[in-house]
Amino acid sequence: MSSPITAAMQQICEEKNISFESVLDTVQIALAAAFRKDFGEKDQNVFVKFDPETASIKAFDVKTVVEDMELPTEEELEAMRVAEMARPVYHRGAAGTTAATVESEDVKPKFNPKTMIMLTAAKEIKKDAVLGELIERELEVPGAFGRMAAQTAKQVIMQKLREAERNMVFNEYKDKEKEILVVTVQRREGRVVLVDLGRATGIMLPEDQIEREQYMPGERIKVMLKEVSMTPKGPELLVSRTSPMLVDKLFHLEIPEVATGVVELKAIAREGGSRSKVAVKSNEENIDPIGSCIGQRGSRIQTIIAELGGEKIDVILWSDDVKEFIMHAVAPAKATAVELNDAEKTALVVVPEDQLSLAIGKGGQNVRLAAKLTGWKINVRGEAMPASEVAAAVEEKKE
Repeated sequence: MSSPITAAMQQICEEKNISFESVLDTVQIALAAAFRKDFGEKDQNVFVKFDPETASIKAFDVKTVVEDMELPTEEELEAMRVAEMARPVYHRGAAGTTAATVESEDVKPKFNPKTMIMLTAAKEIKKDAVLGELIERELEVPGAFGRMAAQTAKQVIMQKLREAERNMVFNEYKDKEKEILVVTVQRREGRVVLVDLGRATGIMLPEDQIEREQYMPGERIKVMLKEVSMTPKGPELLVSRTSPMLVDKLFHLEIPEVATGVVELKAIAREGGSRSKVAVKSNEENIDPIGSCIGQRGSRIQTIIAELGGEKIDVILWSDDVKEFIMHAVAPAKATAVELNDAEKTALVVVPEDQLSLAIGKGGQNVRLAAKLTGWKINVRGEAMPASEVAAAVEEKKE
């Protein structure tokens, strides 16, 4: 039967969803801090081994063996001690004892009596000591810890458990970055929407929100985990409903040919909540990439459109020929000719007069998305329109 201490530690593991080794390491770090508070000396690098079954404590002064070198001055020693106060305490990982700090290989470290022992002195303790080895000298534990030391240990435990929990959340969601998640809307704070991801809260910034969507508390929506970063306050998880990557992931989720790689998504241009253009290519001759994405009577593409709140999606056939690709990109308008300026990477697309408005789109959206999709700056003119009037026509349509 496990001891009450072990049972308490296991309960913490279940509540915080962190490993037993992490909790044990946290307790040992806290006990080392308490030992230094009551019994430690200034040049001791204290590590404590704790057995939760027997509640027994063993303390050690652990130092790394380094080559013989010149001793630092008192001023340098004091500076090192001040720096040590801001560093993590000595800890032991799963593979054994490890040093608390690692010096850069490009800079030769100065001798630090707290964490280092010179080779000559080390051999007096252990005859076969070698450079880089860790020398452990057991320290006497004179008695019980005082009230202040116990308070220090408590604070260290709380801090380290919070850090361990934050690291677990960060590592869990970092692996899910750029993936689609089903989340629950929690609340709105100003223009920012907070969503529940399960073990963490996600942030949807204004630029990641579809303008016409309301995001009511309790509503379940699909989002893309845009970015996971660690901040001083813990992990920050940014989610998005407007990212082109969300369209990419939905195509992979809903269309088997895309998921298996038979149909490849070559480029995506999107204005979230309004319209997207997706360029597709088939890697097998007998597979129609556009038909595969649209599905029978539009069943597949309609599922994706519904997930995006009614956003229009144009599926465009990819072509390695730039002119042909640009002609496809301005769909649903049908271009009759394309003139390229390779030096400026601009294209002039000629369309029938009755399709000029269709090619430009409302507010210039169609030609703007075509430009994003192809990577070329695109101007559109009617067959009877002089080239000099193209820019004026585009500006007029935007208004």
